[in-house]
Amino acid sequence: MRLLPVVVLASLVAACGGDAQKGSAAPKEARSTTTSTGFNGAAAYNYAKAQVDFGPRVPGTPAARMAGDWIIKQMRSRADTVIVQSFTYTTADGKKLPLRNILARFRPGLKERGLYVTHWDSRPISESAATEAERKMPVPGANDGASGVGMFVALGDVLKKTRPNVGVDLLFSDGEDYGQFGPPEVDVLIGSKYFATHLPSPGYKPLYGVLWDMIGDKDLRIPYEMISFQQAPEVVSRVWQTAADLGYGNVFVQESGGEVIDDHVPLLHAGLRVIDVIDLTYPPHHTPYDTMDKISAKSLATVGDVATALVTRR
Repeated sequence: MRLLPVVVLASLVAACGGDAQKGSAAPKEARSTTTSTGFNGAAAYNYAKAQVDFGPRVPGTPAARMAGDWIIKQMRSRADTVIVQSFTYTTADGKKLPLRNILARFRPGLKERGLYVTHWDSRPISESAATEAERKMPVPGANDGASGVGMFVALGDVLKKTRPNVGVDLLFSDGEDYGQFGPPEVDVLIGSKYFATHLPSPGYKPLYGVLWDMIGDKDLRIPYEMISFQQAPEVVSRVWQTAADLGYGNVFVQESGGEVIDDHVPLLHAGLRVIDVIDLTYPPHHTPYDTMDKISAKSLATVGDVATALVTRR
């Protein structure tokens, strides 16, 4: 993903926040990292570690193949339906990349649906590293990739036992982080662009959508992503109010985090009201130091609690 500079009026931010100010207390402690919704942050952490243990999940590598197979296996044991979108993408330099989007569906017969998105690939280079040698290394992707996967699999544990109040689609997108974010953008957001033109059914229009990216940072702080704020403010309000109601108002903060080019953008262009929940204030971002010791079960419990409450509470 790429952060763009943006200037935001304070009144615009206040308008979206509304009653969420009432929930600005410190977040509730996740005892044993299991929350009131039944989401287990320790399990999410372990699932994220399982991804990282395969190695960097760069498209076209054995690690990516094994990690993708693992996700499919995990979700087939939890979801009602799993759809695998396998496709070949030709890069700007002519390389053929085998890619897979994985869509796990709960209550697939319901028309009213929520769409959650996370990318499962990791970046082939560490361009933000300090040394030339490190910049050539792939990113381990503990936070940038595996944290969202871990949260989704743990969410699947909950939804297998607790029927959601809407149909839920969990999209694991591939090829988000492969190329260059530019400008111009080259060979990035590949899976979300593919999904935007290959929707699971004609007229597919979820009530709301949330992209969960880089959600495991030990020092978690999630401001508004401003493309989301401007194009789907009602979804931003729904998520931040839910977080406030759960006591996470100092994590889901009512401040501008700037505009981020991420997987939600192609989906917004396709008419799907998808916002980005992301913490980009993460020093190991796009370096070889994005490792499991930089993320926490507590942070995953916080975000997982919000994600679960959105689709299970009435």
